Amino acid sequence: MTDTPPVIAIRNLHKQYGALEVLKGVDITAARGSVVSLIGSSGSGKSTLLRCANLLEDSQQGEILFKGEPVAWKGSGMARRPGDAKQVLRIRTNLSMVFQQFNLWSHLTILQNVMEAPVTVLGRDPKSVEEAARGYLEKVGIGDKADNFPAQLSGGQQQRAAIARALCMEPEAILFDEPTSALDPELEQEVVKVIKDLAAEGRTMLIVTHDMKMAHDVSSHVVFLHQGLIEEEGPPETLFGAPKSERLRGFLKSTHG
Repeated sequence: MTDTPPVIAIRNLHKQYGALEVLKGVDITAARGSVVSLIGSSGSGKSTLLRCANLLEDSQQGEILFKGEPVAWKGSGMARRPGDAKQVLRIRTNLSMVFQQFNLWSHLTILQNVMEAPVTVLGRDPKSVEEAARGYLEKVGIGDKADNFPAQLSGGQQQRAAIARALCMEPEAILFDEPTSALDPELEQEVVKVIKDLAAEGRTMLIVTHDMKMAHDVSSHVVFLHQGLIEEEGPPETLFGAPKSERLRGFLKSTHG
């Protein structure tokens, strides 16, 4: 099965905000079933990379391929945009994003939040979506909160609801943008457990995280970004156990206090 194209392949990606170059030519591959973690200091370009992969941000140069299919671009440089709206929708619905701040609709119950996109965006049958949604809420450990509103849940429960919502899209891959950084340490562990379970199931995931222990435990590949470039990458045992670059050693030391 080695000829299966990766779910996400990013080649020579450049991203600028005005004169500020945030990504300076980055290559990332997430094969089916792999868990790739992006680590690095604030401002190193991790979250921007994730948003570019999901086409929430436009990049100025480089290729993004989804299951071997390149994104069609029009224009160039700062004027470059995706050229095919249907393709963008298809890619976005296959790459579910879990944000730092949950982004749940406050006026909908947890069950309605999880069902919303599969029903309205994908046009799926509400009855079968409800069954799937309840199953995913059970899976993340909050099946009993289906009829509650987000404000009635703890941060950890809200983030688990957001993960159930991502799963309900039946995506090819899940992108996590700092999924635990808004949480207290004890609530963080609830979310880490869910992510570990998903990794054990062989789900394809791209995770931006400040949690080095989680990155070590769940990843098949870790990428250390520094000032918009990949400074070092490899399996977690090597990256955390025997870092080659001075910058990575310094970064790991700083994260251990």
